[in-house]
Amino acid sequence: MTAPSALERGREAFARSAWAEARSLLSEAETQSPLAVDDLERLAFASHLSGRDDLSHEVLTRAHNECLKTGDVPRAVRCAFWLAFSLVDHGDFAQVNGWLNRGRRLLDESGLDCVERGYILAMNALMLVAGGDAEASYRTFTEAADIGQRFAEPDLIALTALGRGRSLINLGRVGEGVPLLDEAMVSVTSGELSPPIVGVIYCATVEACQEIFDLRRAHEWTAALSHWCQSQPELVPYGGRCLVYRAEIMQLHGAWPDAADEARRACERLSGQPGVGSAFYQQAEIHRLRGEFAKAEAAYRQANQWGHNPQPGLARLRLAQGQVQAAVAAIRRSVDEAHDRMARSRLLAAQVEVLLAAGDVQGARAAADELLAIAAGFDAPLLQAMAAHAHGAVLLGEGDPRAAGETLRRAWTSWRTLEAPYEAARARVLLGHVCRQVGDDDSAQMEFDAARWVFQQLGAAPDLARVEALTRTPEAAAPGGLTARELEVIALLAQGMTNRAIADQLVISEKTVARHVSNIFDKLEVSSRSAATAYAYEHGLAT
Repeated sequence: MTAPSALERGREAFARSAWAEARSLLSEAETQSPLAVDDLERLAFASHLSGRDDLSHEVLTRAHNECLKTGDVPRAVRCAFWLAFSLVDHGDFAQVNGWLNRGRRLLDESGLDCVERGYILAMNALMLVAGGDAEASYRTFTEAADIGQRFAEPDLIALTALGRGRSLINLGRVGEGVPLLDEAMVSVTSGELSPPIVGVIYCATVEACQEIFDLRRAHEWTAALSHWCQSQPELVPYGGRCLVYRAEIMQLHGAWPDAADEARRACERLSGQPGVGSAFYQQAEIHRLRGEFAKAEAAYRQANQWGHNPQPGLARLRLAQGQVQAAVAAIRRSVDEAHDRMARSRLLAAQVEVLLAAGDVQGARAAADELLAIAAGFDAPLLQAMAAHAHGAVLLGEGDPRAAGETLRRAWTSWRTLEAPYEAARARVLLGHVCRQVGDDDSAQMEFDAARWVFQQLGAAPDLARVEALTRTPEAAAPGGLTARELEVIALLAQGMTNRAIADQLVISEKTVARHVSNIFDKLEVSSRSAATAYAYEHGLAT
């Protein structure tokens, strides 16, 4: 018996989803003799799934031209669809439109009634989604779905179910859209679809669930995506995105070291791929929460370079750095530019936090009211917890501690139910302020202590420093007889902040800060900021 050829071994590797091996073997086979169109398609898909989109595009183009030579118009159009489908992820919209126009022209000239008309329509609908026209995208996906049903084409049926679901969600008809996502996922789990379609449906469904704050579905489908990716160790594009989704869920549940590992692996796995921006953003979020501000800044910038919006994380970073006005400007611009309700909701929660820090209670109230209105339209516990948290913080800022306490207690309960320890601890800090405002210092201390313990366990250094400043007694922790406000000022001074930055952080005037700095110098018997900084570090006052 003769040994299997590279072509035979390449086909076998493709059948068992060994994508890099299949790419290598089929490429080797092509050096020996030209590949037939079936094998060119295998090579193109194996190249895409192993992270070589450049080779995939080149091979699909050759397959398209070969089909044109032999007069196989439907297959030539199918290649044009796959090229456009892949190029969307890279943002090469001019090329996408070029391949779509060619596909339409070939179909119009041939007059054929074939399933490829549905694929071209589906691609048109995807472009309408990217352009924000949800009504037109829904109509076009529906037209494509009818063709898919008529030709009994599983890939097209599943893709259009996903597309119609996403379009309905974008239109605010979440109750109608989510069942269509589930329908698409049934096709995925039943093994009916080609691998590129499977990966797209998995990722798009998880993204949609996160956008509508459906944590249960996002968790369930992320686990399924993880299992699918683990069964294909050589899978690159979807495996990296899976790691990002896992990192987001781990972060929410307080598993920050695991989330950091997954985000780092996602950055490595997606290096050079379109989805790497979301991986960098997730990495930045973990750095920010831990107080690793320089690393967070670098990761937010990398996310932005790869087309991922660095907000609201970057605005929250500026707030943590004491750059309150920069945070206000960034979050206001981002909210003004966001028109989708679900995208706005994440930004609004951050806007409430930033505006309250800036002393703009009225602006924070407007943002919180809009967030409450959005949350009222969705059965999404995560979104409702965010809205209650923001509303309670505004009530506290408005000087209504009793109403704030009731709302924040509801938010805290929701965060606990969602198993979100960091957010629950933040709610307890606000509850501690409520207790202080009504004169219940013992309860305030207990709330702060409970939050401090969680921040310690998580490694949330900035939050831990803030809550410790709230509970520190001057006699025990402030050598030199510094007042509570002077403790806050010297801690910020020791971070290298200017008087203006300290004033913004503490929402007081720059003149008041200068007076506090002068008093600190007198009490500590120092004559410079560097000497005061050294004193702060020596005596544990720097945080």
